[in-house]
Amino acid sequence: MKKTIYVTQPYLPPLEEFIPYLKKIWDNKVLTNSGQFHQELELALCNYLGVEHLSLFSNGTIALVTALQTLHISGEVITTPYSFVATTHALYWNNIKPVFVDIDPTTCNLDPGKIEAAITPQTTAILPVHCYGNPCATEYIQEIADIYGLKVIYDAAHAFGVKYKGENLLKHGDLSILSFHATKVFNTFEGGAIICPDLKTKQRIDYLKNFGFADEVTVVAPGINGKMSEFNAALGLLQLKDIETVLSLRREIETQYRNALAGIKGISLLPLQPHTERNSSYFPIFINSNYPVSRDQLYQKMKTVGIYPRRYFYPLISNMPMYRGLPSADKAKLYEANRITNEVLCLPIYPDLSEDEVQRIIQMIVI
Repeated sequence: MKKTIYVTQPYLPPLEEFIPYLKKIWDNKVLTNSGQFHQELELALCNYLGVEHLSLFSNGTIALVTALQTLHISGEVITTPYSFVATTHALYWNNIKPVFVDIDPTTCNLDPGKIEAAITPQTTAILPVHCYGNPCATEYIQEIADIYGLKVIYDAAHAFGVKYKGENLLKHGDLSILSFHATKVFNTFEGGAIICPDLKTKQRIDYLKNFGFADEVTVVAPGINGKMSEFNAALGLLQLKDIETVLSLRREIETQYRNALAGIKGISLLPLQPHTERNSSYFPIFINSNYPVSRDQLYQKMKTVGIYPRRYFYPLISNMPMYRGLPSADKAKLYEANRITNEVLCLPIYPDLSEDEVQRIIQMIVI
């Protein structure tokens, strides 16, 4: 019987390497509240990513909710309809109105040329997503933000380790948010982080993620419980030791897909972005009417033989019941996003995916 292949599988280090960390947690009896491994992982990630300040979180969604609180964002925020729903939910939980702008089909990122037309007196920030780890047009977006006095918060959930023009992509914007969910390139089972530019901002973030406590008796903000546990931090430290191998294996699989699927009628691939050191976090293909079967027919066909790709991102956020009534959710204004959401299929990609399994996936598509 052939092995079931999912769109992703978390990389896990050998169990025997995790045992000493568990023993130390048991011996210390410190399970959370910025323990030894939490502090070590923050420092290790800063060093690896080349950033000054980073705050760990229990997950990326709480990190994004807290980032909006940190910068006192209110009113309206311009964002993309083409993302995981947590991007927009974080706005909703902060009582912020999302304003959707269409995407650039060559990157699947927010189209910077359409941002200015969406700005109103109520706009306070821009929330783009580095979709599939592809860098947004960061310089263009920052120019717009500077002209109109807007904050920029990047949802960088897909962009761990991505470099753009020789620098880590996470350095752009006022804040960047990472997710360390089990499906991500770097994972801590569940987890996330906020990357920020200065110590004062990090201090506010750290207050907000711990109920607002500044000390045992002083609460300085209406915070939330967003702390990462010692168990998650310990796994992160182990994961970080192997991250270069993980990234290399993912890039090899991406190369196999690109070589095999380029030029197939009815299928298009995202072009490789210039000046970018990618992380191969996802591998989307786009299936149009020139392909022998529809996207959903291919999706179902693959599932029947134990291959489980994903339609990331379908349905479009702007078409979901809680958001489709917004004026900016009008399908006529979001032509590219609505087209792409009905064509996309993300193929399995993870370090343990064998060459035979990759070929099995390719054979299902080359028909």
